[in-house]
Amino acid sequence: MLKRILIVVCGAAFGIILATAVTRFNPAWDLWPDRALGRNAAYFRSVLSLVGRNYVEERDADYDKLTRAALEGMLKSLDPHSEFLKAAGYRELREEMDGKFGGIGVQVERRGGRVIVIAPIADTPSERAGIRRGDEIVKVDGQSIDRLGLDKIIERLRGKPGTRVNVTLFRPAPKETIELALIREVIKVESVRDVHLLADRIGYIQLTQFSEHTGAEFKEALQQLQAGGAQALILDLRNNPGGLLDAAVDVAEPFFRPGELIVYTQGRTADSREEFRAGAAAGGLNLPIVLLVNSGTASAAEVVAGALKDTARAAVVGETTFGKGSVQTIFRLKNGEALRLTTARYYTPGGVSINEKGIEPQVPVTVSPEDEARVRLQRLRRDLTDPKAFAARFGFEPVADRPLQVAIDVLQGVDLFAARSRPAAEVAKP
Repeated sequence: MLKRILIVVCGAAFGIILATAVTRFNPAWDLWPDRALGRNAAYFRSVLSLVGRNYVEERDADYDKLTRAALEGMLKSLDPHSEFLKAAGYRELREEMDGKFGGIGVQVERRGGRVIVIAPIADTPSERAGIRRGDEIVKVDGQSIDRLGLDKIIERLRGKPGTRVNVTLFRPAPKETIELALIREVIKVESVRDVHLLADRIGYIQLTQFSEHTGAEFKEALQQLQAGGAQALILDLRNNPGGLLDAAVDVAEPFFRPGELIVYTQGRTADSREEFRAGAAAGGLNLPIVLLVNSGTASAAEVVAGALKDTARAAVVGETTFGKGSVQTIFRLKNGEALRLTTARYYTPGGVSINEKGIEPQVPVTVSPEDEARVRLQRLRRDLTDPKAFAARFGFEPVADRPLQVAIDVLQGVDLFAARSRPAAEVAKP
């Protein structure tokens, strides 16, 4: 009898602790907002108690372990992006947002029960090994990942720099299985990867992700190009898996006037709409712009593409983007743990939802994964300028970056149209 009383007391105490852990980070909730929550919390406690008392292996029926397994399953059942983060997973998430972590450098997403590569991160082991967007990760170190949560999979891929990890991929197009042995590195991601002037005073900026420093790095790159005489811009967002919403707003802001709407989010209630507008320092910069996108362009990168396309500030060239248009809010719990919970959807200024639809280009240009991988390799090895030497080293001759060339053609067409539209006397000026 005493044992049963103790179990009931412990169960009740656990319920109160769990409720407090959840509500302390959202004071707007009542302790028990409705009877359904109380009824189901009591039901959970009763099941937890039954398992804890009767499961054959006592060590596997530890209340802490069972509770975390239940939380993982609960969040996983909602959507591919919501998850319960143990202390290690939450720490890794913060490191990723800081732009520095250890691993192989690949962005993944669980979709339809499969773990899909959104994009390899530029100049990392995954890109150098030839991992492509759309590849499916099926095993890590020979072990199936079918029943693992996304945080567990990422945890297996990451590790101490210099250590080896074996990754098994399924590539859908040729329907082949690929085994890769990768050496982990410190993945220090530079948001602005490439900044230079092309012909006809066209500036080029490649953005690889959206982290805390992206806005400042982008504005510095933009100023550098303007100082060099750039009068048009190509912003390359291909294989950019996204990141922080605030960083996306910072990147779009120079092209908007103060107070203009860049993006808004909408949650489950009418009053949950949150608008992100250009600040007082917005430049209203009026440049012809082309955005390069593909199916690896996701999340915050889609916010930028949607904002500039929706307001007719840029033409979009490439492929329909990934369609990851949901907002995840981090709720910190105790013991260094957290919930990452989908709380809203992204919408362009015109009210178009990005989620599972993506941003459609005005100028479609489709590139095979093989050619895309070749172009990425060419960018990494610009020291090999002789086509024959390049072919001898890598087994193929350099290929044209067709989307980039189309972007240049679009901007040259805009410039030609503007020149023809100006009065003859103005065009004749030296």
